[in-house]
Amino acid sequence: MSLTLAISNVIFALRPDDSGRLALMIPLVRRIREPHLGKWALPGGPLLGAESLEDAAGRNLAETTGLTPRYLEQLYSFGNPDRSNTPLAGQDRVVSIVYWALVGSDEADRAVESENVHWLCADALPDLAFDHNLIVDYALWRLRAKVNYSRVAHGFLGEEFTMAQLREVYEIVLGKAVDPGNFRRSVEASGAILPTGRVVEGGSHRPPALYTYDKSRSLADRGPLNKISH
Repeated sequence: MSLTLAISNVIFALRPDDSGRLALMIPLVRRIREPHLGKWALPGGPLLGAESLEDAAGRNLAETTGLTPRYLEQLYSFGNPDRSNTPLAGQDRVVSIVYWALVGSDEADRAVESENVHWLCADALPDLAFDHNLIVDYALWRLRAKVNYSRVAHGFLGEEFTMAQLREVYEIVLGKAVDPGNFRRSVEASGAILPTGRVVEGGSHRPPALYTYDKSRSLADRGPLNKISH
């Protein structure tokens, strides 16, 4: 029995679901061959001999979905002997190196969509091919654990954003309402964001202020938002 290395990608974006509400979505690819013919799966594919892991992740993602995130982070490796759900005798054992990324809505809108490539709600997935439900669950756990650092939420936002937009990211990712006052105090105390001195133009007697991330500080310097309550 030989060992095959493969790459899988979990890409999160905030996009409208079937009801039109913003939700945490991931792109999936319908399998067109056995095993698991017709099932949805994470985008990915084989690792070629001359590629780095990160290059393979980027290539597989671009080929399947057209997405080219600015940053891919290695998430975890999955290699249980029975993860391919095929008889092991005479079959390759497949170990998947999983990468993940967050993309903004503008980038997500440029992704390829077709009969075999579609965005689905990360919290309401069907039975996926292989062990991909387990992989998504692990990625969701990591995202929700890390979102208490404001820089993580930046992956879903533009360079400038309102406090309400930032809070909406937290509420969607965490799946619960967040008290606006406590949220504002926690974010401001963390020192992760700075007021730009600009406001959203038009349509309001008191237009909301715009903020940006403090790029002079590293993630390690930014305190976690431990006091957010709902």
